[in-house]
Amino acid sequence: MVGQFLLQVNLPESLSAYQEVLTEVFWFLSGAFMVYLVGRFLLIPLVLRVVRARNRNNPTIETAAETYLRVAFALLATLAGIVAAGYGGVLTGSAVVIAALTFLLGISGQEVFGSLISGMFLVADPDFNVGDWISWSGGQGTVEAVDFRVTRIRSPNNETITVPNTELTTNALTRPFGRDTFRVTEQAYLPYDEDTERALLEIRQVAASQDLALAEPAPTSRIMELGPNAITVQAEFWVDDPAGSNIATVRSDFRRQLKRRFVEAGLTLSPPTGQELSGAVRVEQSL
Repeated sequence: MVGQFLLQVNLPESLSAYQEVLTEVFWFLSGAFMVYLVGRFLLIPLVLRVVRARNRNNPTIETAAETYLRVAFALLATLAGIVAAGYGGVLTGSAVVIAALTFLLGISGQEVFGSLISGMFLVADPDFNVGDWISWSGGQGTVEAVDFRVTRIRSPNNETITVPNTELTTNALTRPFGRDTFRVTEQAYLPYDEDTERALLEIRQVAASQDLALAEPAPTSRIMELGPNAITVQAEFWVDDPAGSNIATVRSDFRRQLKRRFVEAGLTLSPPTGQELSGAVRVEQSL
């Protein structure tokens, strides 16, 4: 009888405690989802349309703005859920929360804020855009996105490389395809007994016959060096829309056609280490 009485007394209190927790969870989820849904499907698309309209030639700003806005609204949704659940005072009146945030920012603040600031500089740089081919001390590839901490780059092997933003802002970057045209430079080696003038003419004609080669500036060929074993000659021609072209394929096509043209013309390509030996060896046997 005593156990049944205690069960009847404690059961309502237990249900009341669970009901309070469930109510807080309900208001937290309601507040968080309300703010997140409004931001995700209403405000973020609206802001992105404005950013896209004002920055048509800079897709970096659009992708960065979308990333920053999503994170910002996720944080706002969390704060709204906390306030809706009735714990808004904890964020401002709890010394424990303030101390914990201060501790976390003190440990990781330097690296996190350094990467964040570096990412902002990359986004604001008009010469650094999504879709650009860049090379730096650690590799090369096409920029895909600039996030808070890292920049995502697609390598020539179709691999995704995550490079810290600070590495890109503290090192020199090269943009070989940063303009509307790109100069393709190829070198070959000729033996000293070859007809150099004819070889230069053939090289220039091969360069001019490329499908993507521009008429202006006109392709050129010249002697670059008189080496110890061979003559170094160089061809230069310009291509249009380098970002949309496969430069590796352009180089390969030029080399294949140059080799075929030299064979047809009876000209010789010589490696820089090639040497021609002549003479005779006489062997004498003494008894």
